[in-house]
Amino acid sequence: MTDSEVRVRFAPSPTGFLHLGNARTAVFNWLYARHTGGKLILRVEDTDRQRSTQEAESVIFEALKWLGLEWDEGPFRQSERNEIYKSHVQKLLDEGRAYHCWCTPEELEERRRAALKEKRTVIYDGRCRERSKPREGVDPVVRFKAEKEGVTVLNDLNQGEIVVNNSEIDDLIIMRADGTFTYNLTVVVDDHDMGITHVIRGADHVTNTPRQIQMYRAFGFDVPEFAHHGLVMGPDRSKLSKRHGAVSVTQYRDQGFLPEALMNALARLGWSHGDQEIFSVEELVNLFDIKDVSPSHSIFDFDKLTNLFGQEHIMRASRDRLIDLVLPELEKLGINVDAGDENISLAVEAGRKRASTMVEMASVLAPMFRETVEFDEKAVKKNFKPKFIENIEALILKLEALEDWSPEPLMDAFRKTAEEKGVGLGKVAQPARVAMTGSSASPGIDVVAAVIGRQRTLDRLRSALEMMKQKA
Repeated sequence: MTDSEVRVRFAPSPTGFLHLGNARTAVFNWLYARHTGGKLILRVEDTDRQRSTQEAESVIFEALKWLGLEWDEGPFRQSERNEIYKSHVQKLLDEGRAYHCWCTPEELEERRRAALKEKRTVIYDGRCRERSKPREGVDPVVRFKAEKEGVTVLNDLNQGEIVVNNSEIDDLIIMRADGTFTYNLTVVVDDHDMGITHVIRGADHVTNTPRQIQMYRAFGFDVPEFAHHGLVMGPDRSKLSKRHGAVSVTQYRDQGFLPEALMNALARLGWSHGDQEIFSVEELVNLFDIKDVSPSHSIFDFDKLTNLFGQEHIMRASRDRLIDLVLPELEKLGINVDAGDENISLAVEAGRKRASTMVEMASVLAPMFRETVEFDEKAVKKNFKPKFIENIEALILKLEALEDWSPEPLMDAFRKTAEEKGVGLGKVAQPARVAMTGSSASPGIDVVAAVIGRQRTLDRLRSALEMMKQKA
């Protein structure tokens, strides 16, 4: 580590999945580390023994790796650092910057209610600050002795200057009665020990920061730079939650989004570069600066993720990568395709224009690779009409005579059939599309026929022709 090296951290609590809001914080930290040539440290804040689980930790790591947010150091776990925290609490006690508090929870609650009734700020009144005698039958907590004179100033990279009167800063608990340690102590000790230079986190932590700044100074630590970005909100401008839709990163992975699409969507929440919307990961790394992030809250647009970011990143992805990603999705539909099959390459190139996720692409490609046709009743009713019989008969004759079964001559056969019958292309292509795929929507009819192959295409057209004749 050099004096000028940027060191940031992402510090999730392993109590559930990786929420989109936390994922955005991880994206900002990772981008800033990569932009500056610095380091990203992963720290697991698992001091909540009841709620923290190994399973949740694994899910969070899995989501970070899927997004491409590889960390440089860690993971470090707070649960493994208790002796370090204990020594720091003792240091504050020895130097008179912390004290034992014997007030009971019941007494504190009574004072809290009284303060609310009298419309006073709810803050610990400091009555144990100078107390030296233990109180029988009470296990004490340890409180940090906050500075009460003057002000604490936070020069935030996103929020600007924030000035807090020290009289409003509570003597916060740093060690509980059961010997466990609280967030505000552990985060200060960890950030110092891990050499964190920039703390990038959500604006909901702003109220904690003046307290932490005081604690840094009490220990004699350097105070890092702070950047508190706005939070992620739902379309109704309330805090993003499950009622708004999928909020877990792994849900988007399972829905088949490309990770760079979700990263692009998250990075654009509160950060911009001109009018540009679509960014590659490399572009984000080159252009991102945490100072450019808005302090305001941002609305997560679920439709925009699908219709813009999802679609555009599939268009940008390499064909081989899309093949690797779509084959497992096809397998889930009971369709096995060899990666070396030239038809899968042809299908993917056509299918990418009609899909925002790999699940959607598999759905688009599936009719071309199924052994049998699964008909949509509405499509059949609309397109298998007696008036189209002559068109399909003429098309079959054209295709039977075709020597080169590839998209260009296939398209030519469809056009010539339409011309000879004196109808628009759709009067030939749409009944044929339904005959071959069972649906009225698919990639180009020339690609569909090429992928399905000569024999199956002709068989399906003849079968459809019989269905039309039966209707007649």
